[in-house]
Amino acid sequence: MFAVMKTGGKQYKVQSGDVLRVEKLAADAGETVQFNEILMLGGDKTVVGAPLVNGAAVQAEVIDQVKGDKVINFVRRRRKHSSKRTVGHRQKLTLLRITEILASGADKTGVKAAIGAGSVAGVAAAAAAPKKAAAKKADKPAAKAAATGADDLKKLSGVGPALEKKLNEAGVTTFAQIAAWTEEDVAAMDEKLSFKGRIEREGWIDQAKELAGK
Repeated sequence: MFAVMKTGGKQYKVQSGDVLRVEKLAADAGETVQFNEILMLGGDKTVVGAPLVNGAAVQAEVIDQVKGDKVINFVRRRRKHSSKRTVGHRQKLTLLRITEILASGADKTGVKAAIGAGSVAGVAAAAAAPKKAAAKKADKPAAKAAATGADDLKKLSGVGPALEKKLNEAGVTTFAQIAAWTEEDVAAMDEKLSFKGRIEREGWIDQAKELAGK
């Protein structure tokens, strides 16, 4: 039995056990991936998709991430410019071994779909983890502030969302904390947040005392 599958904008005729190189996939060596864009199945009975064969899939094991042969692109601009430029390129590829061809039931296998590393979905998947971690990290001060009954520091003169976030990250979440600042605390905070003189200029301590008493 063979199948004609599509990946990376190209079509491949494959059988179980075949080893081939395709456009780079978002997968590690040893992983099993599944190609769901099957254009045709052949063997005892030929099935042609319209354009795809419903329920069909090809599963493959990722052997390694490799690079193709080096391609040299030489550009020469004559007459007025008379310049030369040589650029080399090696295409990133994924080496696969076809393990199974499914005529039906592809949606029930639970095998990871083969996604191109350069596709929108692949880029989104690759970026999802660090973005999620960054979001969690960014939310920590706000979560900590909410858990401790933080005040709305934006009520202080000259304090906006960005400055409030910096104060929260520095451990300042209430008017009472600011009202209790000493000269040493003010100097340290000026240095830490890089806005020397603003605390005294805006009168944060007096404002904080008044707001904390309400």
